[in-house]
Amino acid sequence: MSTPTTTRAYASPVDHVAYGHYGPGRLHLSPQWNRPLYPFQGRVSADGSTGFRAEPGRYHLYAAWVCPYAHRVAIVRKLKGLEDVISLSYVDDERDGRGWAFRERRGADPVNGFTLLEQAYDATEKGYGGHISVPVLWDRHTGAIVSNNFPDITIDLATQFEQWAGSSADLYPAELRPEINKLNAWIYHDVNAGVSRVGRAGTEDDRERERHVVVSALERLDAQLAERRFLTGDTITESDVRLWVTLARFDEHNRGHLISERKLADFEHLWPYARDLYQRPAFRETTEGLTAAWDEPHGRDR
Repeated sequence: MSTPTTTRAYASPVDHVAYGHYGPGRLHLSPQWNRPLYPFQGRVSADGSTGFRAEPGRYHLYAAWVCPYAHRVAIVRKLKGLEDVISLSYVDDERDGRGWAFRERRGADPVNGFTLLEQAYDATEKGYGGHISVPVLWDRHTGAIVSNNFPDITIDLATQFEQWAGSSADLYPAELRPEINKLNAWIYHDVNAGVSRVGRAGTEDDRERERHVVVSALERLDAQLAERRFLTGDTITESDVRLWVTLARFDEHNRGHLISERKLADFEHLWPYARDLYQRPAFRETTEGLTAAWDEPHGRDR
């Protein structure tokens, strides 16, 4: 069982000369790497039937301010009022070939005193050679990672800690789960991952094809929000969280019209919807770098 550390240990500064850039070879170093990209897929359950019982003070989240997938866990944790139940810390914004690290800008690792997130992976599986990703859900009892599979982590936070939740928000209501699951699947493919595919496109034809996917998805969402305050109706769900993390970064991704000639503000319903979410502490206090325009009246109270 890991215990909170008082050591404030930090990694050395980012050094691409000494360590290279993150990525090359990182996904295929394990001898039998016939595994998912996010291979730690434990689940937390209220009754402990999964082997990881929901308990206050047992779990810690490692996140990154700059990672949209890690951003989700910070939002859901706050929406559910779990700040005193599940602890959270951040890795540094920059990484070299060593992967995510703990530096003074974002603070030390308060649980294990690690300087590199890779140490958490190695503590879980000696010699781990795969992708070092965030978010990570860490179990203090076993001293190991429960999950780095980001779609599962927020679902478990939203549903398995009700006994200690400080909010009645139901982000994954049973009656809406088929709709939410369907929304989440295409939001992930066409929007969350879509903006990344545009940036990675190797040819102009590929880029145009991927741009079309993203813009078409945003237009579809814009039309859906003409009739609804949130994606599934009158309350915020997992789908809104998953879309928000890309909308909050859209203009940054779109710099130089990489994706669309339109900014987010040019979408009639997506723009006030995104500003509506931003007024809520769970979204505002977990997001950095937005301009004053996000504070303008959004006119979605209905």
